[in-house]
Amino acid sequence: MALVGGYTEKMWESIRKVEETRKDRCEKQYPAISLEKGEELLNKYHPDYKEGNTREIHVGPSKGSKVVQELADLLEAYPRINPDLIDLSKVDMETDVLIIGGGGAGASAALLASMNGAHVTLVTKLRIGDANTIMAQGGIQAADKDNDNPAIHYLDIIGGGHFDNNPELVKALVMDAPGIIAWLEELGVMFDKEEDGTMITIHGGGTSRKRMHSARDYTGGEIMKTLRDEVKNNSESIEIVEFSPAVELMLDEEGRAAGAILFNLETEEYLVMRSKAVIIATGGFGRLHIQNFPTTNHYGATADGLVMGYRAGLKLLFMDTVQYHPTGAAYPEQIIGQLVTEKVRGTGAEPVNAHGEQFVYPLEPRDIEAAALIREVESGNGIETPTGMKGVWLDTPIVELKHGKGFLEKNFPAMYRQNMRFDINMAETPILVYPTLHYQNGGLEIASDCRTAIPGLFIAGEVSGGVHGRNRLMGNSLLDVLVFGRRAGTTATEYIQGVSLGKPTLNHVKSYIKELEKLNIPRDRVAPMILPDYTRKETKEKQLTTNYLGTLW
Repeated sequence: MALVGGYTEKMWESIRKVEETRKDRCEKQYPAISLEKGEELLNKYHPDYKEGNTREIHVGPSKGSKVVQELADLLEAYPRINPDLIDLSKVDMETDVLIIGGGGAGASAALLASMNGAHVTLVTKLRIGDANTIMAQGGIQAADKDNDNPAIHYLDIIGGGHFDNNPELVKALVMDAPGIIAWLEELGVMFDKEEDGTMITIHGGGTSRKRMHSARDYTGGEIMKTLRDEVKNNSESIEIVEFSPAVELMLDEEGRAAGAILFNLETEEYLVMRSKAVIIATGGFGRLHIQNFPTTNHYGATADGLVMGYRAGLKLLFMDTVQYHPTGAAYPEQIIGQLVTEKVRGTGAEPVNAHGEQFVYPLEPRDIEAAALIREVESGNGIETPTGMKGVWLDTPIVELKHGKGFLEKNFPAMYRQNMRFDINMAETPILVYPTLHYQNGGLEIASDCRTAIPGLFIAGEVSGGVHGRNRLMGNSLLDVLVFGRRAGTTATEYIQGVSLGKPTLNHVKSYIKELEKLNIPRDRVAPMILPDYTRKETKEKQLTTNYLGTLW
């Protein structure tokens, strides 16, 4: 099938309709949806409300609550280790504060713990920085302008989260936010600024003030690069252990966090890591591909922290709700699911259907925006690609009408180059988008200082639940990992003063196994997943040798 400018002739027929309505749309603003209509839209079209999406879990501290099916399968699974075969008296490594996860939350926790005098060991599944943080594009929220304040930011978050947020967590988030921007600047993060040095801020979905700070369209990359370098510059007090994910927590005889069992991906050894405190900062579950959606998440986002924390006894919050980013790439096939940052809509791009009609205000909260896009496609107003994928147009050329020629290439260089690889110039033609799995709204229950129900165990970042309620607003995830990463590092260091651990055990794992056995859970169901398996079913049927999962059963 011949392509012209990256698209088929049938797609061009639709693009011409978009071009015909562009000038008129540029002069008008599509109205925001009412609260009642928004709820109606969610109930009918958002994937969270799809029948059969969730089920009750039958084991653990949140027994009886509903979580998404894919996570339920991981929670009702056997550990990778047989606890009777692990000799906890043979300690391979020891540290004051063990941080599990090498993204923004883990790195900022390491810096603050180190600053407060602790010896820190940061263990990570892949390399430090291989995380969702580095993939974040659009920006980070902070109410630091004269027309804004933390109270307004607070109200935006509570409304966006459907009033289910933990108020204390939201308060911590908004109150720390201005200081986070100052801290990042001090470390060397290069935010977008006017010629006079004034911070450039824009709107995001669900915001009532322009408080989105960004670094072009690679804000997370700029932040993570800076944090990673700072961690490495503190090598005397921060040890980094890469390619060694934690697979189980250790608790002492009094139920306090006492370290973790690590799995070396290269040597396939299980290692005993002792510590006075543990911080879980493992991120989200995007690579579970909830309801078979593509995802924006990095390769290691497989809910490991949820599994370990839950087995140890922590409760889960809001795990029946998932954030699908409204604008994931839907064409070409090579980039399906990759993020088209909300910042593009924040600068004026508009979702438009196959007939050139705008059908939703571009900056609704993400769940409503996503539901609107799904409705349009399911109503027959989408555009189909040669491979059968369907989506709607994001009219990007209208941005240049509003801001001038060259604006997109200057402000979205990564996205601009990515599309040009496929002969698509987003400054001249719209791009095709459809919702993609983006964020884990819920997680493990924490207090505002990142303490949990288990002494010595702290949680930070996307693996935690409560701050965003049932829907996160753009720019609050980068803020979340930094606010609570720093708080976790500080609180953990305070906690270890005078702590004298007892004998480490895996008794909680043994108890969990007994619950699974009572339910007759199949033995081949194992968690944590660690890495997703993308082997095709047809290929697996021809693989006659056993696929080693690193289990000890």
